[in-house]
Amino acid sequence: MDKIEKLVLASASPRRRELLAQIGIRPEIVPSTIEEKITTDVPEEAVAELSRQKAEDVAGCQQSGTFVIGADTVVAAGGEILGKPATHQEAFRMISMLEGRTHQVYTGVTLVYCGQNGKKVRTFVEKTDVHLYPMSQEEIKAYTDGIEPMDKAGAYGIQGKFAAFIKGIDGDYNNVVGLPVGRVYQEMKLMFEQEDKV
Repeated sequence: MDKIEKLVLASASPRRRELLAQIGIRPEIVPSTIEEKITTDVPEEAVAELSRQKAEDVAGCQQSGTFVIGADTVVAAGGEILGKPATHQEAFRMISMLEGRTHQVYTGVTLVYCGQNGKKVRTFVEKTDVHLYPMSQEEIKAYTDGIEPMDKAGAYGIQGKFAAFIKGIDGDYNNVVGLPVGRVYQEMKLMFEQEDKV
């Protein structure tokens, strides 16, 4: 991993930046400017595709020795992908779908290493099941009228006020926050171990 001269996060998400800082990684922030295009309604494929688009977009203008991390998170309930709500009404609809049930959070991560002999790319998807307590219409309205749901996939943040309605999770908690940092670190290590063997 000492071959990395510069580490770039292709995302403006403060949560992803904080999660990486927690494990000692302080990346340069270079958000991707591509228009996100999903060509599938399968959540795992969608996040893999979007994370790769973002990472490769940013990696395209980086120098050799740069390592780029791209990520995309969606919430899926009953086969429907829930992105970030555009309005409070949309947030209300999303939380109404989720309350009292189990849903999935998928984060796709693409790692791109810009090496001397071209780019090495690795993409993986992490899934976490999230179980919610039932919520009343009043509770849903009170939550979705606030600012917290508006910039988050599925209209909630597990690390905010919405924690009051989280019954439990199966999988990686950090994945629900926005980045499975443990797995990111392990996959980065794997990339460099494989490169050393070449």
